Amino acid sequence: MEQKLLVWLDEVGIEDVPLVGGKNASLGEMLRNLSELGINIPYGFVVTSKAYYEFLRYNKLEEKIRKILEGLNPNDVQDLAKRAYEVRELIKGGEFPPELEELIKKYYSELSRRYNSFAVDVAVRSSATAEDLPHASFAGQQDTYLNVVGAENVLTAIKNGFASLFTDRAISYRESLGFDHFKVGIAMGVQKMVRSDLGASGVMFTLDTESGFKDVIVINATYGLGELLVQGMITPDEYMVFKPTLQAGYSAIIEKKLGRKDRKMVYGVGQERTKIVNVPLSEQKQFALTDEEILKLARWGVLIEEYYSKKNGRWMPMDIEWAKDGVLNELFVVQARPETVHSRREENVLKIYKISMPVEERAKKRILYGIAVGDKVVHGRVRVIHDLKDAGQFQEGEILVTDITDPDWEPVMKKASGIITNRGGRTAHAAIVARELGIPAVVGTHKATEVLKTGDEITLSCAEGEVGYIYEGYIPYEVEEINLKELPKTRTKVMMNVGNPESAFKYSFIPNDGVGLAREEFIIANYIKIHPLALLYYRELKALVEKLEECGAIDERGICSMASIYKYAEEPLKSKLAKGKDKKQINLKKTIEEIENLTFGYEDKAQYFVKKLSYGIAKIAAAFYPNPVIVRFSDFKSNEYKGLIGGELFEPEEENPMLGWRGASRYYSEVYKPAFGLECQAILRVRNKMGLANTKVMVPFCRTPEEGEKVLKVMEEYGLRRGENGLEVYVMAELPSNIILADRFAEIFDGFSIGSNDLTQLTLGLDRDSGLVAHLYDERNEAVKRLISQLISIAKEKGKKVGICGQGPSDFPDFAQFLVEEGIDSISLNPDSVLKTLLVIAEAESKNRKVGV
Repeated sequence: MEQKLLVWLDEVGIEDVPLVGGKNASLGEMLRNLSELGINIPYGFVVTSKAYYEFLRYNKLEEKIRKILEGLNPNDVQDLAKRAYEVRELIKGGEFPPELEELIKKYYSELSRRYNSFAVDVAVRSSATAEDLPHASFAGQQDTYLNVVGAENVLTAIKNGFASLFTDRAISYRESLGFDHFKVGIAMGVQKMVRSDLGASGVMFTLDTESGFKDVIVINATYGLGELLVQGMITPDEYMVFKPTLQAGYSAIIEKKLGRKDRKMVYGVGQERTKIVNVPLSEQKQFALTDEEILKLARWGVLIEEYYSKKNGRWMPMDIEWAKDGVLNELFVVQARPETVHSRREENVLKIYKISMPVEERAKKRILYGIAVGDKVVHGRVRVIHDLKDAGQFQEGEILVTDITDPDWEPVMKKASGIITNRGGRTAHAAIVARELGIPAVVGTHKATEVLKTGDEITLSCAEGEVGYIYEGYIPYEVEEINLKELPKTRTKVMMNVGNPESAFKYSFIPNDGVGLAREEFIIANYIKIHPLALLYYRELKALVEKLEECGAIDERGICSMASIYKYAEEPLKSKLAKGKDKKQINLKKTIEEIENLTFGYEDKAQYFVKKLSYGIAKIAAAFYPNPVIVRFSDFKSNEYKGLIGGELFEPEEENPMLGWRGASRYYSEVYKPAFGLECQAILRVRNKMGLANTKVMVPFCRTPEEGEKVLKVMEEYGLRRGENGLEVYVMAELPSNIILADRFAEIFDGFSIGSNDLTQLTLGLDRDSGLVAHLYDERNEAVKRLISQLISIAKEKGKKVGICGQGPSDFPDFAQFLVEEGIDSISLNPDSVLKTLLVIAEAESKNRKVGV
């Protein structure tokens, strides 16, 4: 393209980056090639980098700027700030060449006519010519101006944009890469504003930014203009869509998290172009986008990623900004750039950070938590910086602690070994920069600047899932580096035990054949937190509180006795309550309050359980798709269920919960059956609505074949039919009866998964939690091994699959070798022991081949 001063967006493409910058080139590329696929992109024009250089020449600024920056040390933060300010003021004081000014006014007038307006509202966005390239990052170094109306205001915004090429951060970045300040130009995109002030806006990534997992679209959404999201001043909604089943036509939303959208940025009046207003509580309870809109954006994300990947000849994940126009009720893409962190990652090397100290010990040293960014651990000393003017005190390698960051903090952040902020979410400035720099960060802690003091020695851990923890002092950790190319392939399937959905994407990079045990208990205890019966009978519980108040049977704190609850409760609640607990005191008001807070935004409280459980399961199933993921139905014991909110109302006092009302016996009991129905609904959503048919289910603690048949019947009542849509149902082989009657269990189930922990305990007749007999507990005991051998033999005879998901193979290589020799189909291990056990399995298989086993 000839070097023009101004061009329309649809006149440019990705090859015009030197003239229009990465953002504008990308917008032009999409307007020309993706509009026809239904992707909406607002129209506009570009004031090119040629115009910028023309502006500098006309005002004779280059020499003056070079003089101001001569001898600059970018590490001297205060001197950098002073010089940068001088340069910006110099540029803002310049004047446009008359020809350029007239051209800008002409293009703005034509854009206004296109949108049937005398003076159309526009966004003026800067795009440096060395910004947003696949090998350079730090997008957003220059400024954006929203809701600019009128030609004079457009001219001012463009001039201010030119000046923003010399922010502290931008100068520091160019100095660190050795760029000549005048070899980096700037172009200004002038684009029709999307009325997201009356709608919503956000960002979309075509991968999981924390783990680098490729098969999801992650969407953040907030009400109004997107600036509050970028600044980390609100917590946005977060939606996750699974690409493979989305493309197969399913409603593949595998996660929805409601944010804290209590404020939004909208248009201002007069000189005040934008302002911040409060969001009504009723709107805060709602998601910013409908499911249809989430899926539409995700489809666009897939199309954009596919287009750029094809054009570049390699996978190119994208970072996309979107907006919803509240007047037109339409979605638009307003930015798209390559994601630069994971697209450069070495795929065949896996680094795993692991805290060495046991969780119960390190939990005592936790002093803060927030949102984890990255998966690393760092130890160091804190430097609390409240104001950027104090940044000169910051020393290389310290951990930066502050309220919130913006682009001006960049020079300080580069020196940090870790970052902790009070405010912000996954897409806040601090999180984005930490990922780019490859350092761990914990954002959104709310009180880091109060709790931590300069000089404190801490350990910052992002290696424990989505929650990042700050520990007092030094917590030992190790880093394991694995070359995935060197790992052997085995006949025995090597699967994983996974409970935490937040770790699933990270674990999916470890070589595996799927998940042999996905526990529901972790999701219920950590994400749902409420007893399912308390959710099912929530309205009845609220009515009961009112009745108890009328009768004076509850005190001002909300405490009453179970005897009063028995007396005043009505059906259907009454028959579900645990019996024989008359003297027990319950704070019923507190229970109601906690349920209200956790289920914020859910009118139907039972659906809170179904959706939360389905999202947790779906995340695990998606991480390992298309490999099988075997989900074990809930196997809490009554004392564990009691720990859930509202659990005391419904759970009996049992002398020995380990051998009591657990597993299969709950599912068909009249008391618990409706709660089990919620689990079945969650599995149905995952398989049929989200399309994750690799999800299989497993029944725990099934004492007799008759119990198994009853459970299958209840599952059918709630729509889960064995064999339908390929649904397989396994049984845990953890009781001697499962093995003694294995031939009969094989008639009603699709396979067995050996639970070696309970099997050992019940074969040897001991309590594994008792220190007095702990020395006798050993999965390698001959009695246990004979039972396992017998089960494998019967399963093979009946043509059924058989695996193991207990702790034994992880702890004892010789036990893993025994299982291989017996011909077990799969061994499911804890993620941290997969690699070492894989080598043991490979060696055992090699020996077997040599001796002809």
